[in-house]
Amino acid sequence: MGATGVVGETIVRVLEERALPIERVGAFASRARSGAVRFRGESLDVEPATTESLRNFDVVFFAGGEDASEAFVPALAARGAVVIDNSATFRMRDGVPLIVPEVNPDDIHVEHRLFPVGNCTAIILCTALAPVRDAAGLRCVRVATYQAISGAGRAALEEFDRAEGPIVRNVVPKIGSFGDDGESGEEQKVRDESRKMLGLPNLDVVATCVRVPVRTAHAEAVFFETERETSVKALAAAFERAPSIVFHNEGIVTPRDVEGTDEVHVARLRALRPEPTREFALWCVGDQLRKGAATNAVQILELLVERGVVS
Repeated sequence: MGATGVVGETIVRVLEERALPIERVGAFASRARSGAVRFRGESLDVEPATTESLRNFDVVFFAGGEDASEAFVPALAARGAVVIDNSATFRMRDGVPLIVPEVNPDDIHVEHRLFPVGNCTAIILCTALAPVRDAAGLRCVRVATYQAISGAGRAALEEFDRAEGPIVRNVVPKIGSFGDDGESGEEQKVRDESRKMLGLPNLDVVATCVRVPVRTAHAEAVFFETERETSVKALAAAFERAPSIVFHNEGIVTPRDVEGTDEVHVARLRALRPEPTREFALWCVGDQLRKGAATNAVQILELLVERGVVS
């Protein structure tokens, strides 16, 4: 659902790249479009989404807005379909897992049918922080994010490509609406969803989220405090062992370097006090459309197949 949006198109591409054993793919959106989606060399017609048209599939990906998720997801999950939903609608609902396969795969249980995909910025952050959590614990996180245009959707990307709009030659420290406390909607999502994905409900997280003139990859400057004293060498070893992370022991990595890839890159790891210490900083970068959305969604399906939840 949402097959013609930027995330939906990327999900279809990743499904093909990762060669899952798929018998049939259906493409859905708010309105019909002839031959608008390509999969395995074939052009697929896009059908209007209805409860009836979606009910004949074992797995349904949602890559549209919250209205579509609210309208269709509960009924599909109730009848036993697996639903992997990129909207924010159900992410913080009790009893619903928020899965990043490299971070919290054991949160999946056989009775689960609904799998929201977390906020893209939080997914990249948690993928980078999970090795720290496992090696030395986490007490506190401060993060400044530098978020790509793709996070605002196709229209924003097209405007950016035409060199138009408020983001040209600019950075904008506002993503979502501000609440009464001055925190933006995106900053709240990063805090709340990171706690859920890392399994640390009391983790002290503060974020400042900024839109920057970059196409598809988010970057984050992260300052964190561990539970136990450790060293750069020990954390570097943890990053080098971690799945889906590329650790740069030297040099830098930029958003342009990682566009179109599925890994989270970690660089500029450093101690902020004499070692051993609990205070460190790092720089991480990941593609927002892929690991931050589509690839993570497909990885959830792969995990469900591996565990026998989807046959």
